[in-house]
Amino acid sequence: MKAFAALYQRLDRSTATLDKRAALVDYFRQARAHDAAWALYLLSGGKVGGARRRIAASGELRAWIAEESCLPPWLVEDSYAQVGDLAETLTLLLDDPSQPAADRPLADWIEQHLLAVANQPEAVRHAAIVTGWQQLCSSERLVFNKLLTGALRVGVSQRLVQQALAEWSGLDIARIAQRMLGEWVPSPGLLAQLLSPDELPSDRQQPYPFFLASPLEGGPAERLGPIDDWLLEWKWDGIRLQLLRRHGEVALWSRGEERLDGRFPEIEQAAMALPEGCVLDGELLAWDESTELPRAFTALQTRIQRRKPGAATLRNTPVRVLAYDLLELDGVDLRERPLRERRARLTAVIGALDDARIQLSPDVAADDWLQAAAMRDAARERGVEGLMLKRRASPYQAGRRRGDWWKWKVDPLTIDAVLLYAQAGHGRRSTLHTDYTFGVWDGDTLVPVAKAYSGLDDKEILALDRWIRANTRERFGPVRSVRAEQVFELAFEAVNRSSRHKSGIAVRFPRILRWRHDKPASEADQLATLQALAR
Repeated sequence: MKAFAALYQRLDRSTATLDKRAALVDYFRQARAHDAAWALYLLSGGKVGGARRRIAASGELRAWIAEESCLPPWLVEDSYAQVGDLAETLTLLLDDPSQPAADRPLADWIEQHLLAVANQPEAVRHAAIVTGWQQLCSSERLVFNKLLTGALRVGVSQRLVQQALAEWSGLDIARIAQRMLGEWVPSPGLLAQLLSPDELPSDRQQPYPFFLASPLEGGPAERLGPIDDWLLEWKWDGIRLQLLRRHGEVALWSRGEERLDGRFPEIEQAAMALPEGCVLDGELLAWDESTELPRAFTALQTRIQRRKPGAATLRNTPVRVLAYDLLELDGVDLRERPLRERRARLTAVIGALDDARIQLSPDVAADDWLQAAAMRDAARERGVEGLMLKRRASPYQAGRRRGDWWKWKVDPLTIDAVLLYAQAGHGRRSTLHTDYTFGVWDGDTLVPVAKAYSGLDDKEILALDRWIRANTRERFGPVRSVRAEQVFELAFEAVNRSSRHKSGIAVRFPRILRWRHDKPASEADQLATLQALAR
């Protein structure tokens, strides 16, 4: 545990990418194989425990620390509110042991101490946690508490971890990134398998790392050059996926590194007719066969949640894949080939398939950027989010690489809404109200329609926090109901109908554009305005 705690401190104290990478290389070079596997898992966003392996709830930890530190619960709660991070609060409320226990491997602490008591009676879990607190010094106790409360959040991206492993092992980073996709279990042999220079049978079951587009700010004419150098496509609002046809099987992988097998059987059935050794990159969409247009993303969500959809679900929510790239054909990796070549081969593959369930994402023809801008402005009428701009000569890279692929999204929708509720944030903003709920008018009543957490600068946050404290009407635990006076302009991507919300609608990706000091609450927007925009 000491080595991993030292790594955590080194990463947490540094803001330089090269220093962080050097720290990771140093750790992996000297760590025990099993500890290194768990470190890799944790640094990649993995969590110990979870819903199925319950170790300790937040309320339990606060009660146990109050008992162990001999502090009243209200003081623990106040300390938590001031610090803003539960793991740090738990660490600060206890002194270091007079004689710390002998160092114990990270893997042992996780597997034999924490996971061993998961789902056990409270007394068993309580005793295990307190034992850890009593044996560990503060730096190790902080890591221990981080494992209890969630992800490490130490400013290290998965890409940086992969770079460190590539530097240490000499293996190509693309192969490491590919092997890290999907679910994997930290085990003593994990790193040896992950960094093996030989091709492994499991490599053939893995997708490729997704190439992600960067947002395009402003117009493309001044920064992208001639439009003929670019392939234009619609930016679909669905699930990005890779469709693998290998070794007589089909696998669907989402961009979130989740296998979707069984959830879309009609796509798997259609994909069996693709050539062996074929990998497509595309978009999975709920499809309206009467209009030949995509349905709202909310329709697709009904399919995502069903691992074995029934006949009614398949009939009511048909789906299709619109393919826009070909990453592998006949078992040959095509990612280094230019997009124009991959696209030509993809067109031939989809043409030979001749199945409506898997189609080619069409090119968007435009003579110049002015015409492309007009088509982008009309994108919402087609049920799409804007345009994708892809350099025809570009290879298929991994992760987000600026320059070759851009997403040119349509301007967001906006409304003026009234602040109704506020709640304190987390971390450095735990003492400020930064989580807001907004409403619009339904007759004479304000109805909540959106929550937003971003868009104000620090000066505005401080001013609004003072106003919230002075104008609180009621308190419901951490939530304050405030006077309906402050109006804000909100931006969002789309409006969908929703039976789960009192307003009957749900807005996607809401955020604050500006504080409307010039507008009274009576002039905020009407619910009918949003309902008219809903799909």
